[in-house]
Amino acid sequence: MSHSTPSVRRLTVAQALVRFLSAQYTERDGVRRRLIAGTWGIFGHGNVAGLGQALLEAGEDTMPFHQGRNEQAMVHAAVGYARQLNRLSAQAVTTSIGPGATNLVTGAALATINRLPVLLLPGDYFATRAADPLLQQLEHPSEADVSVNDTLRPVSRYFDRITRPEMLIPSALNAVRVLTDPAETGAVTLALPQDVQAEAFDWPEEFFAERVWPVRRPAPDPLELAEAVRAIRAAERPLIVAGGGVHHSEAEEALEALVDATGIPVASTQAGKGSLRHDHPADLGGIGHTGTAVCDDLARTADLVIGVGTRYSDFTTASGTLFQNPDVRFLNLNITAFDAHKLAARTLVADARTGLTALARELDGHRVDKAYEAEYRAGKERWERVVEAAFRADDDSAVPTQTQVLGALDAVVGDDDVVINAAGSLPGDLHKLWRARSPRQYHLEYGYSCMGYEIPAGIGVQQAAPGTPVWSLVGDGTYLMMPTEIVTAVQEGLPVNLVLLQNHGYASIGGLSEETGGERFGTAYRYRAADGTFTGAPLPVDLAANAASLGMDVLRAKTVGELRAALAEARASDRPTCVYVETDPAPSAPPAEAWWDVPVAEVASRDAAVRARERYDRHTAARRRHL
Repeated sequence: MSHSTPSVRRLTVAQALVRFLSAQYTERDGVRRRLIAGTWGIFGHGNVAGLGQALLEAGEDTMPFHQGRNEQAMVHAAVGYARQLNRLSAQAVTTSIGPGATNLVTGAALATINRLPVLLLPGDYFATRAADPLLQQLEHPSEADVSVNDTLRPVSRYFDRITRPEMLIPSALNAVRVLTDPAETGAVTLALPQDVQAEAFDWPEEFFAERVWPVRRPAPDPLELAEAVRAIRAAERPLIVAGGGVHHSEAEEALEALVDATGIPVASTQAGKGSLRHDHPADLGGIGHTGTAVCDDLARTADLVIGVGTRYSDFTTASGTLFQNPDVRFLNLNITAFDAHKLAARTLVADARTGLTALARELDGHRVDKAYEAEYRAGKERWERVVEAAFRADDDSAVPTQTQVLGALDAVVGDDDVVINAAGSLPGDLHKLWRARSPRQYHLEYGYSCMGYEIPAGIGVQQAAPGTPVWSLVGDGTYLMMPTEIVTAVQEGLPVNLVLLQNHGYASIGGLSEETGGERFGTAYRYRAADGTFTGAPLPVDLAANAASLGMDVLRAKTVGELRAALAEARASDRPTCVYVETDPAPSAPPAEAWWDVPVAEVASRDAAVRARERYDRHTAARRRHL
């Protein structure tokens, strides 16, 4: 009896990896997407002759290539892409060994914290130790197998170092398994020694066959579902907290159906905002430290908090001080058991859409008391008047405040525009005030709140949604962290709109410093005064000129009227455009409606810190551990 020889293909490790990745797909609800839709790269000695050569040989049809300027920014762009597509498609990022690899760490942490898939392919030291030490090598005196890539272990959901060609097959399959698992996804790292990348091997043809990875929608356990339904029916003041999992699961319609049937109001985290359209009568806006008054007032008296796809950050819980009803209990619907069990909750471990649909079916005929509905609807109307006041600008010749900038943008955007932000004082203002009109309009990265995210993320979103107007909102502090991907937007012809607010320093941390007794120390972008403090004149930087020098069209707006015109012109443009505005530094946003724990010096000689500690002690007394 004769046996045929299995078909093989001789390729380098790098060539094989590119071919394998090009044949991987996700499928959910009958829709198939390519898993790795493209690869970002900056080449150095650790990847230029391996993955660089492999990408060149594969060609754009097999694996599209995107040229980046900063390794961290490339990860941010990939994360923005994956979030826009609800984690069903992702991108890879390749760098050299050395500083290129370690620059990935911040982006990897951001991806993993936000449960967003990105594949990292850093070069690594020679597996054979033929060159030892080589350029940029970290020599560990007692652990010879350690490389700088080991810094990626704690921020990756899966990590492997491919020291022999045959190791790639199981590792690549495991990498894709994690990337496509909604309960496990995050940053995945395959560290690739530069000699191994270029080494040839006879690969089985089956390795390159198309594979479709179904993205699960697990249904709730019947016993957990029955217990959840009993808890909701027994509650007098239930409140849904919608997190990012609602969007990732595309569960917005299921949430709306449940809310329409039961009248249960919805508060949203930063990641969950837009789960209901802003003008839905049950949408109460943001919750927690940056939340609305109506949301936080209801949260304090809620007897059942129903978390859907949220991980309950300290901003959401106001550092454990928000949910004050003595009888409050928690019910968490989450695809990840780790998050479902938080706050000693009843659990419903399931896909958000599947779980919400099951709840709506089992709660048929149940509705909250009319008086409760009337109460939260009246609170919503009161808050809407607060939003109108913050957005309104009565004098078109005046310098706009930050909230008036948001009001002008609110008047320009369409329902499907995407507004991106991550850090500074803008997240708080946006969470309180922004009127989200569609599920993907509000794009706040607040799991890691990473300065520098907004511009590269705008590029990723624009790649994922061509033709969609994208707005990256940044302050001067964030802009100075990472403006380099402007060049990428120009190179690729991506019409990202940058709204650049100049307020001469770290406005958010300056305010926090003042509140906690730090007296705004080291938070202003100013010359030193005679006493050595940074309290002199503002620095003579021209960020608009900088953006123009990187290839953007720049529109300078000095007044409210000029701002409105500039935003409209930017939205109509097919070029990357920056709207630059210096804002009135006077506070214009509503104050925080709930506390956030930032520890204050327990002993101090300065009066500001002493007073701040007294306030801190009063707040900590209200903290609860929900057991």
